[in-house]
Amino acid sequence: MSEGTMKRTNLLLDQALLKQVMQALGVRTYSAAVNLSLAEILRVKRVQALPSFFGKGLWDGDLRKMRKDGRSARRPFRRKTTQE
Repeated sequence: MSEGTMKRTNLLLDQALLKQVMQALGVRTYSAAVNLSLAEILRVKRVQALPSFFGKGLWDGDLRKMRKDGRSARRPFRRKTTQE
């Protein structure tokens, strides 16, 4: 991140918790620990929101009816032999 996109602020942080976070994340500075923690919580929230996205009418159809060759949507698995 460039310094132009950073915000300088004063925070009161639990020092023991901050040290644990720094160790868990493998970072050396308080800023890195806080920035990485913020990014991680956003990532987790986005992942948690994924289930609400699926099943929202992305596609409403019947693949079996759409197929022109009359086959089912899924072919049975056929293992290849060494003679083939």
